[in-house]
Amino acid sequence: MSADCTEEPSWIAVCALDEIPSESGVCALVDGRQIAIVRVGDALYALDNFDPFACAYVISRGIVGDRAGRPKIASPMYKHGFDLETGRCLDDPAVALETFPVRVRAGRVELRLAHAVGIAA
Repeated sequence: MSADCTEEPSWIAVCALDEIPSESGVCALVDGRQIAIVRVGDALYALDNFDPFACAYVISRGIVGDRAGRPKIASPMYKHGFDLETGRCLDDPAVALETFPVRVRAGRVELRLAHAVGIAA
């Protein structure tokens, strides 16, 4: 029996929306990977939690704001800003964090990784 390669990856419930304060982020461990989930007003963003400049998993603890109208998060270590929509570093365009689809269903935040199979508590 072979796997259907056209099947989309599953959405994985991560937490309740009200567990993420507005203008801040949380970290979720999904399939062994740390993902920063950031809430800005009514919008949610999901991106890799690893700061490549500090070599540390700290993005979810960054400072949320905007630069020229673009939503961003600044790493708490060296303050590099990352565009929340694209993951691109605003201070060094050659660097980008991976971003992931995120949504809210029935009050629960869900995200999707191409290879995700489950969430660790």
